[in-house]
Amino acid sequence: MKVLVVGNGAREHAIATALSRSSDKPDLYAFMSAVNPGIARLVKNYGIGNICSPEQVVKYAVENGIHLAVVGPEAPLEAGVVDSLEENRIPCVGPRRKPAQIETDKSFCRNLMRKNKVKGCPKFGIFEDVKDACDYIDKIGVDIVIKPAGLTGGKGVKVMGEHFDKKGAKGYVKEVLDTRMGVIPKVILEERLIGEEFTLQAFVDGRNVVGMPAVQDHKRAYEGDVGPNTGGMGSYSDAGYLLPFISKKDYDDGLSIMKETITVIKKETGEEYKGFLYGQFMATKDGVKVIEFNARLGDPEAMNVLSLLESDMTDVCRKIAAGSLDDKVKFSGKATVCKYMVPEGYPDKPLNNVEVNVDEKKINALGGQVYYASVREENGRILTSKSRAIAVLGLSGTISEAEKVVEESMKHISGKLFYRKDIGTKKLIEKRIKHMKQIRGK
Repeated sequence: MKVLVVGNGAREHAIATALSRSSDKPDLYAFMSAVNPGIARLVKNYGIGNICSPEQVVKYAVENGIHLAVVGPEAPLEAGVVDSLEENRIPCVGPRRKPAQIETDKSFCRNLMRKNKVKGCPKFGIFEDVKDACDYIDKIGVDIVIKPAGLTGGKGVKVMGEHFDKKGAKGYVKEVLDTRMGVIPKVILEERLIGEEFTLQAFVDGRNVVGMPAVQDHKRAYEGDVGPNTGGMGSYSDAGYLLPFISKKDYDDGLSIMKETITVIKKETGEEYKGFLYGQFMATKDGVKVIEFNARLGDPEAMNVLSLLESDMTDVCRKIAAGSLDDKVKFSGKATVCKYMVPEGYPDKPLNNVEVNVDEKKINALGGQVYYASVREENGRILTSKSRAIAVLGLSGTISEAEKVVEESMKHISGKLFYRKDIGTKKLIEKRIKHMKQIRGK
């Protein structure tokens, strides 16, 4: 069986790694925008081009006789890559353009939830006019979150009171609308949710939704949860499906919301949602609320869950595409911690073309796993871009043990890079637990 992975980030490296463990021993192919050294080693063949060009992706897939395609990032989904592949009779893991709007257009998502009374939706307003949006800010007060409607690589969301005051918030609204940030000329203003965030991801075949272990991501750039938002500096999962600060009810409520959302997407668009669904939730004193949905696996959260997957990934993907997914998907009962190495200066003024040296043999001997992200390989050298470079994952019986694996592994990566050392530490997790108890009055 020939399986194509579209994309070249750490998420796609994790997908390719999971597929490579398959007992089916599929022939793996990749279509990338730059050579990811980790993916290149796993595949039989790869093509380089525009992953958001349906024509280029389809041409490569047809020429190589691909039987199944797995699309990793969100941008190709918005560009209609899945639509074009399926029109050429190539089954896909990844939603078509219309269902993918659950991520690619935040206004679509919120309107969908409000219209169909999906649980967990915060109060919000959608605006195309700067004055109307600013009047709404005056009316609501300080607890407000500002979101461009379109894709911004996880860096467009700003929180009033944290990132800026009321004057700064109005300035940011004007910037979003005047520059068409995220392409869609709309801004969403939402109530600020207070609690602890968690990520719940799922395999979806159009009707069936199979949940994965919960993960917590860390968006802020610097230790102690300070600094600007990033694409994600690291994440962890606990042994089992829950996190130390969420209950089984929180998990079940999140999964129920995702199932309800899949149903109303079909009702609204007329097309089934197939692929991966990512729910970003906030556990609050009033229950679980939806921060956002993503139409793909998270990055870094994909590394956590796919490293735990014991079921055959190729078989799972085949069933997603065929609409025959069952709930017999198994994950290891271990804990994971993932931390990202990023160029110095990231995210505001990151260095570019930083040469990185990675001793994978020593990292693997420690029990660590390297996932390459926004790097490229040229003449045997690994060079960074201005984004997240290398993710390192540790897997063990407890979060604390997995975190130690990552810390030891980081000693074998060199270059002008930095990372958040506090992710997965006992101190930070106890802070989360204490905060959640305070929120819920326990």
